[in-house]
Amino acid sequence: MSRYATTDLHGCLHTFRRLVEDELRLTTADELYLLGDYVNKGPDSKGVLDYLMHLQASGYNVQALRGNHDQALLDDARHRKRWAWLGLPGRQPTLRSFGVRRASDIAPHYLAWLDALPYEIELPDFVLVHAGYDFALPPEEMRQDYLTMLSIKKFVFDPVRLGGKRLLHGHVPRPAAQVRTQAAKHPGALGLDSGCVYRHNAAFAQLTALNLDTWEVTQVPNCEPAYPIGRR
Repeated sequence: MSRYATTDLHGCLHTFRRLVEDELRLTTADELYLLGDYVNKGPDSKGVLDYLMHLQASGYNVQALRGNHDQALLDDARHRKRWAWLGLPGRQPTLRSFGVRRASDIAPHYLAWLDALPYEIELPDFVLVHAGYDFALPPEEMRQDYLTMLSIKKFVFDPVRLGGKRLLHGHVPRPAAQVRTQAAKHPGALGLDSGCVYRHNAAFAQLTALNLDTWEVTQVPNCEPAYPIGRR
């Protein structure tokens, strides 16, 4: 049995499938944790959700938490405008993948799946969250500050406030080589987002998975059919 974590799929279905099926060769005895942002930016948000639901329904131990883009899509579908949702160029590929003109027209089972996603997952040795925490807050408040957990970009890690556990997160893309270098140091906090969706940028454009027991890093280059996106 192996435990893996990855993050920030952003509609990159082909790359995610290659990671799961060809590189990790995931079995039903393994555990796969996803740290959010399954939708938006990339070409096939619906396909990513379909595949995640298929894995879960097929007996794979796949646990997913919510990211800020998942929340943004959910909020837009329910006419809550708390999040700026990428503007029209960002919305169009997502809506196109679902075959709808408005987020509110997305089939209810997708919205229900997104709405059930937790904000964090706690393991015996790791805490998983999409973006991070405000470590200046008391632990109880810190872990109920959901806006920060979805959106913070910089924080000073304090393992004491997580009961001595390590932190894994996504949200802020980092060059793939930098993620590998950091993982080799077994740090207290590690960001796994290597900007898979940014296919034009050779420093990013890889989906990163971490083996939580061995700290081995697996990276898969973006292998999606061509789609428009900024270079970042």
